[in-house]
Amino acid sequence: MIRQYELVEAVKAYDPDADEDLLNRAYVFAMKAHGTQKRASGDPYFTHPLEVAGILVGMRLDVATIATALLHDTVEDTIATLEEIEKLFGKEVAFLVDGVTKLSQIEFQSDKAKQAENFRKLLIAMSADIRVLLIKLADRLHNMRTLHFLDSEEKRIRVSQETMEIYAPLAERIGLHEVKDELQNLAFAELHPDAYQSIVARLNFLREKGGDLLTPIITELKQVLEESGIKVSISGREKMPYSIWRKMQEKNITFEQLSDIIAFRILVDTVPDCYRALGVIHSTYPVVPGRFKDYISTPKQNNYQSIHTAVIGPNQHRIEIQIRTKEMEEVAELGVAAHWQYKQGASHDGHQYRWLRGLLDILESAEGPEEFLEHTKLEMFQDQVFSFTPKGDLITLPRGATSIDFAYAVHSSVGDHCTGVRINGRMMPLRTELENGDQVEIITSKTQHPSPTWERFVVTGKARSSIRRFVRQQMHQQFVGLGKTLTQKAFRQEHIDFNEKQLEKAMDPFGVKTIEDIYAYIGEGLKTTSELIRVLYPEHKATPRMKKELTKAEPSKKQKEEALAISGLIPGMAVHYAGCCHPVPGDHIIGIVTTGKGVTIHTTDCETLERFMDTPERWIDVSWNEASVEKSSHMARVSLVVIHQPGTIAAITTIIARENANIINFKIKNRTPEFYDMNIDLDVKNLDHLMSIIAALRMSQRVLSVERG
Repeated sequence: MIRQYELVEAVKAYDPDADEDLLNRAYVFAMKAHGTQKRASGDPYFTHPLEVAGILVGMRLDVATIATALLHDTVEDTIATLEEIEKLFGKEVAFLVDGVTKLSQIEFQSDKAKQAENFRKLLIAMSADIRVLLIKLADRLHNMRTLHFLDSEEKRIRVSQETMEIYAPLAERIGLHEVKDELQNLAFAELHPDAYQSIVARLNFLREKGGDLLTPIITELKQVLEESGIKVSISGREKMPYSIWRKMQEKNITFEQLSDIIAFRILVDTVPDCYRALGVIHSTYPVVPGRFKDYISTPKQNNYQSIHTAVIGPNQHRIEIQIRTKEMEEVAELGVAAHWQYKQGASHDGHQYRWLRGLLDILESAEGPEEFLEHTKLEMFQDQVFSFTPKGDLITLPRGATSIDFAYAVHSSVGDHCTGVRINGRMMPLRTELENGDQVEIITSKTQHPSPTWERFVVTGKARSSIRRFVRQQMHQQFVGLGKTLTQKAFRQEHIDFNEKQLEKAMDPFGVKTIEDIYAYIGEGLKTTSELIRVLYPEHKATPRMKKELTKAEPSKKQKEEALAISGLIPGMAVHYAGCCHPVPGDHIIGIVTTGKGVTIHTTDCETLERFMDTPERWIDVSWNEASVEKSSHMARVSLVVIHQPGTIAAITTIIARENANIINFKIKNRTPEFYDMNIDLDVKNLDHLMSIIAALRMSQRVLSVERG
C-alpha cells in the first residue's frame, strides 16, 4: 500500500505547485472514514481508493482529481456526507465526488434498468466535467484487477459484461488505450475463461518455441531507417489475448492462421519523418494489402494519430507497424489526460467531445434508460469510416454506416428531413454504405419525415433513436385518433351520451395521466371500449355486443404466453418466428403481418424482408419483452465446416454442452473425405448466449469455420 508521503511526492514530481495540504487531508479523511472496512480480498477497504489514486497519478492528473479518487467512496460507503466533503475540500472536489458516487440507493425494476440508469447519470456528470469519467474508469480498472476475490460467479460475470460493453469502449473513446486493453483482457478472462487460457497457453508455447523474435526484427528495422537518415526508437509487443480472440472471430480464422500477433511501434521526431519512415518501410518490404491506415491526416474522434501498416518484414515475418511522433505516442497512451490544462485555466467542459454530444442527443431521443443504453452501445463499439460534407467538414461514422447515419451525424433535423443523397456527385440510394473519403451531400425537404424502414439499415445509435422517436410519436397520434373514433362509436351503440370530460374518471383505473392516453390505449388494443364503459358506468346494462366484447377482452392463457416475449403487439395476436433468420432475444427485430397467420418475427437484416419492401403497411415495429424472454428459450441455427476425423462430433457436442445449450436438430449437409458441412439447431437463451457458443466453437482446432445460420 502506497504511503501518504509517497503519494504526495509522486504528484509533486510532475506538478511542483500541487496543493500538498489538500492531498494530505483527503488521505487522512478517507483512511479514517473507511476505518476497519474490508474488501472481498480481506485487505483494508482504504487500499481501493488509494490504488485508484495511484492509477490517476500515473496519468499525471491534477490535485483535485487525485483527492477525489481518495474520497470517491466515502459518501456511499461511510457516514460521510456530500455537504461535509464540500465544507472540508471545496465545491470542485465535492462535485467530482458526487459525479462518481454509485447510485445504489435508487431502486429499479431490473439489474439492466439499474445499469442503464447509472450510465445515463454518469454521462450527464461527465458531460459537465470529463474528469468524472477518468476517475470512474480508474475505479473500474482496480475493481476488475481484484474481481477474482468475489465469491459470486454471477456478479463477476455481470461486472465483466458491463466492463466490456460500457467502460472499455468509453476508455477507447477518450484515448486511454492501455486502460481499454487491460479492461477488455480482464473481462475476457472472466467471460470466456477457456478461450483465454487457450490463447495464453498458445502464446507461451510460441515464445518457448520461437525464442526471442522481437530483438532481431527491431534491430533490422532500426538499421534500415537510420541508414535513410531517420532517427527512431522502436519497440515491439504481443497483442493482448482479447485482441487476438476478437480478430479470430472477425476474420473467422484459427490461431494458427494468425501471423501478426506482434506489433512494432516506431517513434520519430516530426510528422514529415512519419511519412519518410513509411516510405522507407514500404520500399524495403512487401506490403500486406488492405492494412494501411493514415490516422495522422484523419485522426480518430479521440484525437488518436498514427500511421498503421503491415508488411512481410525481416525473416519473412508478417508484422504490424505503427509510426507516430513522441507527442502522438503520449496522446495514444493517455488520451484526454495527455492534454490536461487545468493549471492554465483551460476549459474542461465535456461538451468539446463530439461523440459525447452525440450521446447526449441519443439521451434526448430515447424512450427510457434501457433503450438509451442499447443505442449508446451501437454508437461506441464499431470501427470507423471517414467521409466529408461538400464544404470539406470531416464526419466520422462506424463502418457500415449509410447516408442516413451521415445525415443524423450532421444534425438531427437534417436526418429527419432527408430525401436523397449525392455521393461523390452521383445520386445514390439512401441505404448505400459509405466508404472512406466519400463526399456526401444530403438533400432535404421540409415535408419529408423519417421512414420506419430506415431503421433496418442504419447503424448509429443516434440515427436509430431519432427514427424510433418519430415513429413512436406518429404511431401514438394514429392510436389516439383511432381510439377516439372507436370510443365515440361505442358510446353511440350503447346509447350513452358522449362527454369527454367524463373520461377523466377512467384515468386512475387505466393507469394513465391524460384522456389522450386513454384513447391511445384503446386505439392500440391494450384496452377495449367495453372496459371503458364498464369503468365509467358500472350500473349500465350491457348490450349483447358489449357482452361479447368483454368476453373477448381477456386473451386466453396460450395467447398471453405467445405475446409475452414480444412488445408492440396487440394482446392475443398469433406470433411466429421466421425460419429463414431464426431471431433470438438480443437481435433487432421487425414484425411482418401475414394474412391468416398473425405476425412473423424477422431479424432486421433478414434477406427475406426484401420481398415486403412494396407493402410497408405490413411492417410492425416490435421489440423483445426482456422481462419475459429471460424465462424462455429460443431456437437458433449455426452452420459449421469441421474436420472429418474421429471424435469431431463428440468434441462439438461437448463444447455446446459446456456452454449450457441443448441441441434440437443436427444435419450434415455435405460430407467429403476431409470435411463436414453441417447445420445445428440450438436451444439458446439470447444473442449473447448464442455468440458465446459460436466463440467457443471457433476455439476448437477441429472447427474450420462457424457462422450463424
